[in-house]
Amino acid sequence: MTELQKISKSLVRPVQDPCVGDLVTPVNSSFLIKFLINQLPVYRQGLSPLTRGVQLGASFGYILYGPFTLLGPMRSTEYGTLIGLFSSVGAIHILTALFFLYGQGGGKFYNPLPSPTVAQPPIELFNRSSWGDFTNGFWLGGCGGALFAWFLYTNAFIREIYSVFFG
Repeated sequence: MTELQKISKSLVRPVQDPCVGDLVTPVNSSFLIKFLINQLPVYRQGLSPLTRGVQLGASFGYILYGPFTLLGPMRSTEYGTLIGLFSSVGAIHILTALFFLYGQGGGKFYNPLPSPTVAQPPIELFNRSSWGDFTNGFWLGGCGGALFAWFLYTNAFIREIYSVFFG
């Protein structure tokens, strides 16, 4: 066996069942990637489902506001920022409805298995009552995140500060 074959065998190997396709690689098993993934609201230990939903929804609402405002069909009008807010809140409503429908299915919830990146997935999130709390938190955080982004974008004082620092 050559040195290259020894290195390639040690770099990538299956976690449990090789048929599943979950492999240990230098990317997904590195300390930095594990730390970043485990700090996401869905995987962070010790959070309630409502808090997970609020944090995830706030980031989605905040991020969705920009494309709807700057790239939407009404971007050049005086109501472009308000229409961007309504569009992002509408998208949050659609996502919340999809989360609700997922929670109403008749089957069992999918319980994620431990992986090389996430050693302890949050199993307390995957039941009906916890998923309902997560969905409510997502809606609240999403609408709040979009409203916060709209406030920052339309506030004259913040625009003045931005122009002072960034020309």
